[in-house]
Amino acid sequence: MGICAGRVVVVTGAGRGIGREHALEFARQGARVVVNDLGTGPGGEGRSGDTALDVAGEIQELGGQAVASSDDVSDWDGAARLVKTAVSAYGRLDVLVNNAGFVRDRMLVSMTEQEWDDVVRVHLKGHFLPLRHAAAYWRERSKAGDRVTGRVINTSSGAGLLGSVGQGNYAAAKAGIAALTQVAAAELARYGVTVNAIAPAARTRMTEQVFAATMARPESGFDLMHPANVAPLVVWLGSEESAHVTGRVFEVEGGTIALATGWRHGPKVDRGARWDPAEVGEAVTGLLATAPPPEPVYGT
Repeated sequence: MGICAGRVVVVTGAGRGIGREHALEFARQGARVVVNDLGTGPGGEGRSGDTALDVAGEIQELGGQAVASSDDVSDWDGAARLVKTAVSAYGRLDVLVNNAGFVRDRMLVSMTEQEWDDVVRVHLKGHFLPLRHAAAYWRERSKAGDRVTGRVINTSSGAGLLGSVGQGNYAAAKAGIAALTQVAAAELARYGVTVNAIAPAARTRMTEQVFAATMARPESGFDLMHPANVAPLVVWLGSEESAHVTGRVFEVEGGTIALATGWRHGPKVDRGARWDPAEVGEAVTGLLATAPPPEPVYGT
């Protein structure tokens, strides 16, 4: 028994790294898991259904329940099949963890249209489509009078919150995911669904070069960058205990959980009439003098 006992969970991008750890921890906490992964390389190349099957097999060997899915979450029909897989296998869907993604890093002056489109498609569209089909399922259940305790956990990034040099496509997609999380939380609350996001820092295929300096374990034996460190927060957000938390973005790294506060209304000046362009500069300078400085962009 665990805090997600009996719940049915879909985890996208669950074949490796952070997503794999999510799937395993949900299973340890009693959930039945749909392990979704295309089995692609770190840049989205190739495809193999074995990746999802391997993790589903691990869960079954642990005594848990899991099925594999190799549906493409950035495809309308593929995302619909993913939700149907959960309902067909286990009779319901309670939790959606959107995690799938890859990177194609490039400075903006060198980035191709295809590199932009591919990253935005798999991250942002790949979050929207499973969310869209899961939301329709939960709305239908709610209207039928069923008690819904739906949970969505999206995956943003520090790059999406603060920006990251050389990752304009990735940062834009992850910023979009944070905004999508807020909108979905407001729209789906009426159906008994909460929507939150995480911005994790962990060592995966996508980040192993970035965190190479932190690969060595400290004397305590605690690996700060191990992807398993992210899973406990995600599993709790997927439980019924988290019903009071929605529309939030959490940064998680090692043993640290932080609440990201995001954009807020700042200082303002009202002229009471249309501005003369020559007067705007002084007004903006005054606003900047009273506002906190922005957080630095990663890589600067």
